[in-house]
Amino acid sequence: MLKLALFVAGIVCCAFLPTLPSLWSLGGLWLLMYLLERVAAPRLAGVAALLAALLLGLFYADARAQWRMAQALPAVWWQKPVSLIGVVRGLPVQGQYGVRMQFQVEQVLTPLASLPERVQLSVFVRKGELAPTGVWRAGDRWQLTARFRPRQSTANPFGFDAEQWLWSEGVLASGTMLPGAVRLGEDHGLLARVDRLREQQVLRIESVLGSSRAASLVAGLTVGAQQSIARAEWQSLARTGLTHVVSISGLHITMVAGMVAGLVALVLRRRPLPGLAPRLCIVLSGVMAATAYAVLAGFSVPTQRTLYMLCCMALMLLARRVWSGLHIWWLALALVLLIDPFAVLAPGLWLSFGLVAALMLVSVGRRRPAGKYWQALSGQWAATVASLLPLLTLFGSFPLVSPLANAVGIPLVSVLLTPLSLLAVALPWAQPLQWAGWLAEWFYRGVDWLAAWPPWQVAAVPWPLLLPGAIGSLWLLAPRGMPGRLLGVSLLLPVLFYQPPAAEPGTLRIKVLDVGQGLSVLLQTRNHALLFDTGAGEGERWVLPQLRGLGVRQLDVLMLSHNDKDHDAAAADIVAAMPVRQVLAGQLATLTQYGLHGSLCRRGQSWAWDGIRFDVLWPVADMVLSDDNSHSCVLRVASRTQAILISGDAPRSVEERLVADYGAQLRSDILVVGHHGSRTSSAASWLDTVNPDWLVLSVGFLNRYRHPQPQVLAALQAQGRVLRTDQDGLLSMTLGDAILPQCYRQLAGRYWRSRGQCAAPGR
Repeated sequence: MLKLALFVAGIVCCAFLPTLPSLWSLGGLWLLMYLLERVAAPRLAGVAALLAALLLGLFYADARAQWRMAQALPAVWWQKPVSLIGVVRGLPVQGQYGVRMQFQVEQVLTPLASLPERVQLSVFVRKGELAPTGVWRAGDRWQLTARFRPRQSTANPFGFDAEQWLWSEGVLASGTMLPGAVRLGEDHGLLARVDRLREQQVLRIESVLGSSRAASLVAGLTVGAQQSIARAEWQSLARTGLTHVVSISGLHITMVAGMVAGLVALVLRRRPLPGLAPRLCIVLSGVMAATAYAVLAGFSVPTQRTLYMLCCMALMLLARRVWSGLHIWWLALALVLLIDPFAVLAPGLWLSFGLVAALMLVSVGRRRPAGKYWQALSGQWAATVASLLPLLTLFGSFPLVSPLANAVGIPLVSVLLTPLSLLAVALPWAQPLQWAGWLAEWFYRGVDWLAAWPPWQVAAVPWPLLLPGAIGSLWLLAPRGMPGRLLGVSLLLPVLFYQPPAAEPGTLRIKVLDVGQGLSVLLQTRNHALLFDTGAGEGERWVLPQLRGLGVRQLDVLMLSHNDKDHDAAAADIVAAMPVRQVLAGQLATLTQYGLHGSLCRRGQSWAWDGIRFDVLWPVADMVLSDDNSHSCVLRVASRTQAILISGDAPRSVEERLVADYGAQLRSDILVVGHHGSRTSSAASWLDTVNPDWLVLSVGFLNRYRHPQPQVLAALQAQGRVLRTDQDGLLSMTLGDAILPQCYRQLAGRYWRSRGQCAAPGR
């Protein structure tokens, strides 16, 4: 079993390497360990055998990773039109701006071009129009032309990592469809038939229940259409710890398999089948039910992992060998990672396997089975303790109502709602669907009530504290009779109450968040925090996870440069999620649009925090300005020896006015470049006067505005060293010491994550 564990460890380690090692080197090391195992002394041979198992896992994961990377979109075809023929896979999703779908590439028609086997396609529509959802049907074959881009996304240390998720799911490119697509008919393969069946069931559910959240939940639990569940519902489920309950994965598939196997066992007790072993019928019926449910749910990656685990356990049961629970656990994990080594990047895998391990641990050492009520209580205790550290580490919060919500939600959804929904889909009558919808609506009402309870939130915990925290969790789950079990609580306390060390007096911490095509900068002194702009999208998308991960409990100032969605769109979410003492905005329209209480940025506003001076340089009160960008707040923040200047989207006319008014007082070591490197900003006189050593560009990867413009970028590189969020991810710097930028893509380098140079050459 130790060899198996080390094989798994080798696969896991590969996922976190900054670069992939040579297969020849790994193969040579494995061969050396294999030979040592054969010829060396027993003790050395045992060590060599263990190292060989570790190297074998690393070699296998490395080979699979290199094979997947070979399918990546070549850089020469980024954003260029490529014609292809393929089939719509899964269920197309109607979004706010069009339709998004998975597309299996069958043939690339453009000479010399190449695409991954599966891509994500988007069909965008003009504002005010509706995308023709019915046109894009599951299982249809199309000939079309699209512009593709690689899977690169934003890179921040906390929150959802889209780039990691896309890699683990095997989506290596995404494209925007161009006009002129031609439908070639239906694909008649098995997957296409299943997808069409799923689509028909979704339409039937919506025809009975309407476009309600209950209909979305029933569709999600039956045919895996979780994408139809609204973001607001997902957030409520996350605040109660119930997201796993509505996602078709281990819990539901195992429950369906167990229920079917139990029914078959009940029937066989009364009417046994001659010539067939009951064990074989029971186990196969459970596996077949799980397979059918996984296929009906779209055979997504999480369902595949669960199915592989169940098949592994079924084979062990049929083999009639005495396997311990720990053996089964390791074999199931090894099988899942053997089939899908990229599953190590999916938090759901470790949460599900960790929960199973915790349930086994609390039952170790029992001479006889505990009562049903005690089993339920101990199971809930094990689930709470086992999930506490992973949830705090991965998401920075733990819902305090999670034990209560799961104690009620798991039986309600898994034992009642899911079987009823599956039965309603199988039956031709509308009444069962109405019952399922009624139960789903009551489930949501309970979720809404529980979601109002506050979660336990902590900052990102460093690794030295996580190890004793993990030991503490295991200690709390130890069997009865283990001495000093409450000592585990003391090992968990540093994790539960961790707060990052504050900045030194007279220094300023700067975090330029990677928010795509937008801007958001966090400025922290020892006792205060200011957020300059919020980027586009919802607050939970980028900004709030970073604030929580960095331990920011409140904002002293939220400064919104001007009324533009890539600068202020998340303002209302941030104000609703945490205390904000003061809001300053460049335009009254921002305060009005988001219902905020605050005041306007005005030249002359100035304050000092912990030895750091903040000065608002623009706009001037009562001045008539021609456009939104001209209203941008311009902020200069200075320590005794260094300064940073942030100008939002201020155009050249504003820059030239500031140069005329302030002159050499604008000198700053760091300049957050105006308007993302557009031609409208970064005048030569502005750059010469500010004279920065470091220039920061907050831009989106391959953005449609083509920022930064080449001539602007050349001028910036001639001025100083350039940092870019699209290439470097989140940027960290400190005023008051030597400015040594830290780039997240380099700090958290992974072979599957693209990395920049952290600073383009400058003077």
